[in-house]
Amino acid sequence: MILTILESKFFNMAKSKKGPRFIVSSFLFIAFLCTIASINEIRFDHLLTFSKCALSLDNSTLPIHSSDDEIRVLIGILTLPDQYHRRHFLRLVYGTQSVSRGRVDVKFVFCNITKEDQKVLLALEIMRYDDIIILNCTENMNRGKTYTFFSSLPDMLKDEPDGSGSAGSYPPYHYVMKGDDDAYFRLDNLVESLRPLPREDLYYGYTIPCENMDPYGHYMAGMGYLISWDTVEWLRNSDIPKKHLEGPEDKVFGDWMKDGRRGKNRHNAKWSMYNYPDPPTKCTHELWPNTVAVHLLKTQEKWIQTLKYFNVTQDLKPSKLYHIP
Repeated sequence: MILTILESKFFNMAKSKKGPRFIVSSFLFIAFLCTIASINEIRFDHLLTFSKCALSLDNSTLPIHSSDDEIRVLIGILTLPDQYHRRHFLRLVYGTQSVSRGRVDVKFVFCNITKEDQKVLLALEIMRYDDIIILNCTENMNRGKTYTFFSSLPDMLKDEPDGSGSAGSYPPYHYVMKGDDDAYFRLDNLVESLRPLPREDLYYGYTIPCENMDPYGHYMAGMGYLISWDTVEWLRNSDIPKKHLEGPEDKVFGDWMKDGRRGKNRHNAKWSMYNYPDPPTKCTHELWPNTVAVHLLKTQEKWIQTLKYFNVTQDLKPSKLYHIP
């Protein structure tokens, strides 16, 4: 547009008596303008490039949620090989939960299988669900099963693909939890409770005894306790647990943490974790929305009452194929 205006003035002035002198001056002026425009264009391009870099640097400092920032949790539910019906029920309970800002994998954990039918049925379960961990141990309750679970994970998960089938991240999980099969974990609440906590040297759970609110008292209850991945690796490499394997597994675990001076970061999850309210004890209270785990669901009725309270079927899609009042 500038050149068009100049052209018009150029031809008008060319007709005047000062035309020749003007023509020379105009050409010099136009050349000057083109040079300035060229320089400015280069500077503008550099300015755009710089602006993009600055924007990129600014964004990198923001707490943007990405796959690298996801909290990854493994819950190992210690159970027995023959408890097929319990596993199928828990798959319904956990498979219908969603986690908004993280990833939780629930696995069923037991020792070496010993029966012919287990070889077939468990192989089918693994093929269908891929949610079973079989440890190299003899089935037991208070003779090292918990130790075998935690200490085996670094080698078991080394180079394993992640949930998307691609190469695994390190650590494969930020946290690992040992859980009971009579406990109901609300996975999204668990992840959100972990978000402000450290990812190193963490020991998280329900402090024993029930009336004690000090997470540094002794140990966390067996309904479910969680440790950070660095402590998982410590369990694999330390001689402290190997010298003291027998005894009530959760108390023994607390002994390991104390003797190894582990768990400097501790979190008492009371009263987001508690026992089912009936029968009432010092460890129970009524169901409430901010729950992470409900323990001692020993009967089908208690499970149903708990699931009804948390309205777990609210996302059931309407269909002509069924009618559930």
